Amino acid sequence: MSGLISAPQFFRVFPACDPARQGAYKASVLQAFYVAIYEVGCLAGAVFALMFGDRLGRRKMMFSGAIILIIGVIIQITAFSGSWAGGQFIIGRIVTGLGTGFETSTIPTWHAECAKAHSRGFAVFIEAAMISTGTMIAYWIDFGFSYLDNSASWRVPIALQCIFAVALVALLLFLPESPRWLVSKGHYAEAQKVIAALEPAPYNDAAVVLQLKVINDSLEGQTRQRKRDLITNGPTQHARRMLLGASSQFFQQVGGCNAVIYFSTPIFEEYLGLGRKLSLILGSVLATVYALSACISFPLVDKAGRRKLFFIGTWGQALSMFLIMGCLIPGKDSNAVNGAVVGIFLYLTFFGFTWLELPWLYPAEINPLKTRTTANAVSTINNWLFNFTVVMFTPPFLASTSVGCFAFFGAINLCFLPVIYFFYPETAGRSLEEIDIIFARGYVEKVSYVKMAKIMPRLSGGEIEAEWRRLGLSDEERPTSGDGAEGFNSVP
Repeated sequence: MSGLISAPQFFRVFPACDPARQGAYKASVLQAFYVAIYEVGCLAGAVFALMFGDRLGRRKMMFSGAIILIIGVIIQITAFSGSWAGGQFIIGRIVTGLGTGFETSTIPTWHAECAKAHSRGFAVFIEAAMISTGTMIAYWIDFGFSYLDNSASWRVPIALQCIFAVALVALLLFLPESPRWLVSKGHYAEAQKVIAALEPAPYNDAAVVLQLKVINDSLEGQTRQRKRDLITNGPTQHARRMLLGASSQFFQQVGGCNAVIYFSTPIFEEYLGLGRKLSLILGSVLATVYALSACISFPLVDKAGRRKLFFIGTWGQALSMFLIMGCLIPGKDSNAVNGAVVGIFLYLTFFGFTWLELPWLYPAEINPLKTRTTANAVSTINNWLFNFTVVMFTPPFLASTSVGCFAFFGAINLCFLPVIYFFYPETAGRSLEEIDIIFARGYVEKVSYVKMAKIMPRLSGGEIEAEWRRLGLSDEERPTSGDGAEGFNSVP
């Protein structure tokens, strides 16, 4: 919406967003609301996934999300000038967000449950990189259609979302259900077929049968998941682990990413004083750099580890925000604008290969099987809640004090550093069962979980089983032993 919300063609249908008619501050608040209301729909979709996701299954949730998204797009693009135009557009944004909330709460879990050990982290990072690629495509489409002097300049870019939703619906005809979900519902034969296809191996192959047994054993004895399991601690540390995953989503949003992604074109145009066309071009180039920077993370995620990437991204984002702030201080010469543009590009580059992907990967790794679906939904709810908050307050904040806005985001990023240092254990190179042991041993032995992750050697399946018995963990939480568990229970 960055290139659409400030377009003259958009103002003709939605005059409430036009600064020339409403005044800069009031128009900025309404522009923020038109953009941010989408996040309310996303939040509602994530809450629905929290309550009913396990009941419906991964494929049904993804299918439903795509259909709802298409309905929301149709509502948006059929809004025409009149007293109801704004209300209809807002309703369409909410409905579209509802579908997106279904997808963002479900797809990472489906990935984690279907991917093998050596490809899980890579698969999740590819998924996150698609976010930046989609942003890039949207910016260039907005720029291309900006040359049309009618409402098609914003209707067509919004309508093009349907192409990807229809593609998802078509692909779901060929994609499998999660084998873990199938086993949890007693569909063992179908689960075995999926495992055989994912291996790939014959249906009755020993490796396939072992994988099915591993999944069944890991779920056996579990009672129906209760939401209050999330707030239990003890050796399993459910609450701590849920909060760690959710905090990464919180940090991603309050670090200012969507202040830049959603409003880069208005920032270039209104606060840096650049022309409309130049601002659209810079926004599109910025989105391209953003997409390319996401590719840097692919070789780094396993070599550098999660903690190091968290630190690099946080320092880079903070310094970039302070650079923008310094260049916007009144009294600077005209060349300072160039420095602010560089700062915006640097910020999104650092974000693209660190904080874009990590908050989607880390919760899936850090949370145990028993609470993973619910904890991931809580993390996603956190993401959309603070996404809405940041998108809503950024335009009026910029209108009041652009220098203060960027200083605020820079300072907020610095606040992440001690939390990451003291509380975020490294998960790279660990199986999901080993991560369970890290938290259990840290609790029992009164050792920092970060330190335990550093000093604990890699464990085999038998060693994990022995540690589980030694630590006195309940059968309900007990992981299964054997190298076969690595296929579905490991992270790179």
